[in-house]
Amino acid sequence: MPRVVLVTGATGYIGGRLVPRLLEAGFQVRILVRTPEKLRDVPWRDRVQVFQGDLTDRASLDPAFDGVEILYYLVHSMGGAAGRGATFERIEQLSAQNVAQAARQANLQRIIYLGGLHPETDRLSRHLRSRTEVGNILLHSGVPTIAFQAGVVIGSGSTSFEMIRHLTEVLPYMPAPQWVRNWVQPIAITDVLYYLTEATELPSDLNRTFDIGGPDVWRYGQMMNGYAVEAGLRQRAIAALPVLTPWLASQWVNLVTPIPRRIAVPIIESLQNDCVASEHDIDQYIPAPPGGLTSYRHAVRLALAKMRDGEVETSWVDGSVRGAPSDPLPSDPDWAGHLVYIDFKTRLTPASSDQLWSVIEGIGGENGWYSFPLAWAVRGWMDKLVGGVGLRRGRRHPAQLNTGDALDFWRVEHLERGTMLRLRAEMLVPGRAWLEMSSTPTPGGGSRYTQRAIFFPAGLGGRLYWWAILPFHGIIFNGMANRIVAAAVLARADDRPD
Repeated sequence: MPRVVLVTGATGYIGGRLVPRLLEAGFQVRILVRTPEKLRDVPWRDRVQVFQGDLTDRASLDPAFDGVEILYYLVHSMGGAAGRGATFERIEQLSAQNVAQAARQANLQRIIYLGGLHPETDRLSRHLRSRTEVGNILLHSGVPTIAFQAGVVIGSGSTSFEMIRHLTEVLPYMPAPQWVRNWVQPIAITDVLYYLTEATELPSDLNRTFDIGGPDVWRYGQMMNGYAVEAGLRQRAIAALPVLTPWLASQWVNLVTPIPRRIAVPIIESLQNDCVASEHDIDQYIPAPPGGLTSYRHAVRLALAKMRDGEVETSWVDGSVRGAPSDPLPSDPDWAGHLVYIDFKTRLTPASSDQLWSVIEGIGGENGWYSFPLAWAVRGWMDKLVGGVGLRRGRRHPAQLNTGDALDFWRVEHLERGTMLRLRAEMLVPGRAWLEMSSTPTPGGGSRYTQRAIFFPAGLGGRLYWWAILPFHGIIFNGMANRIVAAAVLARADDRPD
C-alpha cells in the first residue's frame, strides 16, 4: 500500500509544487486546506484527497490526520490574515501547537517542516523568530521532525526572485540599504523540493534541524547583478546607503515592485543579517541531487525560461492577502435587506461565445482592462501607496485563468470556463467588491456579453467611495463592455479563412 502523506500549505508556493512530485513518487496524498475551492482547477486535484480544516481550529484537524504517516508543514502567516486582532506570531504558534497535538494523537511517524535560514543571534526579525519558534514547537511535539532551514528560494514566481527581478529591471541605478552587502546563500526551488521529497526516507528516529542552501554564497547586490546578466541587462550600479531603514526600504520596494508592503517588511527585516548555512550535515543523510545543486545563475536562467514559456506552476501571489476580503459573493437572494450597488452592462455581438470568452479570459496583465488605462494605473498606484497589492501582480498565464489565480488587484473567485468569470477585489476599498463577466450564445451564432460590478459598502465611507467614483463608471465600465465585444469581433475576423 502507498504511504499516506498529508500536506498543509498546498495552495502556497512550495506546497503547490511539492504535491505533484509526491504523487509521482508514489505517495497517497491528502491536502488540508481552509478553502477547497482554491484547488478546483489544479491539474492534480482528482488524484488527491482534500480535507477542509483550519490549523487554528484544533477540532477540525483530526479527520485529515487519521491514518497519515508523514505530515508536511508548509504554512506561514507572513502574507496571510491574522484575524481577530491576533498577531501573526500568535497565529503561527497556535497553529503549530494544534498540529503538534494532532500529529502526536494520530501517531504520525514523521513531520517535515520548512523554515528559514538564519544566524544564531537574538536579533532575528519577527518573521524569522516566529518561524524558528514554529520549528521548535514541532521538534518538541513527540513526533520525529525534520526542520529544514532554507536560504533565499529562487524560482519562477517566488517572492525573493520577483523582488530581485523587479528591483533590477526597474532601476538602472539603485540607492540601496546596507543589507545589499550582506551575504546570502540562495537555493533553487528544484533543490528545495528535492530535499523535501527525499526527507521521507530519513531514519525514523531523526529529530533535528538541517540548514540547506545552494552552492553559491553571494552578496545580495551581487545577486541583483547576476540576474541582470542572465536577463540580458546591463549590470546595475548599487550604492549602499546607511539612511535607508527597513521601514523606508519596504516603502521603496512596495512602490517599485509588485511586492506589497505587508510582505516586503518581513523579507527586508530578515535580510538584516547574513543568511548562510552554518552546517552541511544534510549531506550525510541525503546525497546531492543528480547533477549537483543548482547554481544561482542557473536557477535564474530556469526561472526566466519558465516565465517565457508560460509554465509558472505556483507564485507568491497565490497566497491570501491580509486585509482583503476572502468571503465569496453571496447568492442573489441573500442580498435582501443589505445595501448593495450594482453597475450592469450587456452587449450583443456577432462573435461566437467561444471568441468572446477568449477575450474575457485573457483580460488583465499585459492585455489590460480594455478601458481608460490611465484610470486603472492611477487606481493601482493609489492602492500601492496605502500598502495594497497594486496593479502590477499581472497574471500567471497570458491566456488561461484558474480559480484562485491573482489577476492584478483582483482574485479569480469563480470560473465556469467558457461561460462566466467572477473576480473578487483585493485592492483596499471600504467594502467588498466583485467584477463578473459572462458569455452566452444567442440564436444565429452570435453571443451576449454581460458585465456586473457589485459593491457591498462598509459604513459611510463605503457609500461615499461609491458615489465619488460613480462619474467614472460611464467611462470605465461602458468602455470595458464596448471594447471587449469589439475585440471579440476582431477575433472573429481573424478566425475566418482567407
